Amino acid sequence: MDLSLARLRMLRELHRRGTITAAATALHYTASAVSQQLAQLERDVGTRLFERRGRRVQLTDLGVLLAEHAEEILASVERATQALEEAGESVTAKITAGVWASVASGLLPDALNALARTHPGILVRTKELAPEATAAAVLDGTLDLSFVLDYSNSPMTWDRGLERAVIAVERLHAAVPAGAVPAASVTLAELVEHPWILAPARSHFGHSVRLAFQSAGLEPRIHHEVEEQATAMAMVAAGLGVTLVSDLGLALRPPGVSVVALGDVLTRTVSLAYRTNTARRAALLLVVDAIRTAAAEKGLGADTALPAPTAEQAVTPAAPPDDGTRGRLAYG
Repeated sequence: MDLSLARLRMLRELHRRGTITAAATALHYTASAVSQQLAQLERDVGTRLFERRGRRVQLTDLGVLLAEHAEEILASVERATQALEEAGESVTAKITAGVWASVASGLLPDALNALARTHPGILVRTKELAPEATAAAVLDGTLDLSFVLDYSNSPMTWDRGLERAVIAVERLHAAVPAGAVPAASVTLAELVEHPWILAPARSHFGHSVRLAFQSAGLEPRIHHEVEEQATAMAMVAAGLGVTLVSDLGLALRPPGVSVVALGDVLTRTVSLAYRTNTARRAALLLVVDAIRTAAAEKGLGADTALPAPTAEQAVTPAAPPDDGTRGRLAYG
């Protein structure tokens, strides 16, 4: 019997998530592709693993048994990979990291160039995902590690299967059309009457900014909802409104945008999340160290980071209220 690791991973996700669609989403495949591969897995083992219940697929008892063994097999493969990486004279590994725009442009180039000089055997590949999706992708094994965000007024909670390495702390600044705010600093109250360009409320960024307004007893006039800081600032440059931008996002600022200090202190902590069972993986820790060094060289120290979660807080990563849509969220 020849068992494909890729098909076992699909079976594991079906067992975890309950539907082929959810499993496909987690693995970044189409539902049709997952269905075909699971059908092939059933042929490989020569017995029924699934039963159709209307539009849903349910695992048989043997399917559940194989899914439980798949968990052990995939964990063993991960441990074997780690052992081989550490056994050589130099560290050799392939690491897949989840990123979004501002960290990909503001931190990774310096970090990966430095890593290539000191540890050329480590290859880092990246996948751009919404900040809200990266932690789950680490948990399900799609990524080895990922950037994640905490906002000072809306920290996320954590799954016990994840560990966090704090990389940087960013302040949020007001981004306004050039000359629109002549002062050196501005408050949310002073900006509330301007038209606003913000991320959707269901994103961590959009939720945090709206929460800051609510805490001050204010209601912003949101004229445009967009997903990327670069897009928001392009609209600011065109005079369509104001927005907030993070330290790393400033590198994406186009001409025609003034950046003004925000009197209401709002920060976000940038961390790297990785699975607890890979916490001692040498290659992964070298990648973390290179990225942390790049952040420190940009003056984004982690001294004021949010505290690590307690055992009581270590639960599934929290998301802002869902408005029922499933768009690609970002604003990283």
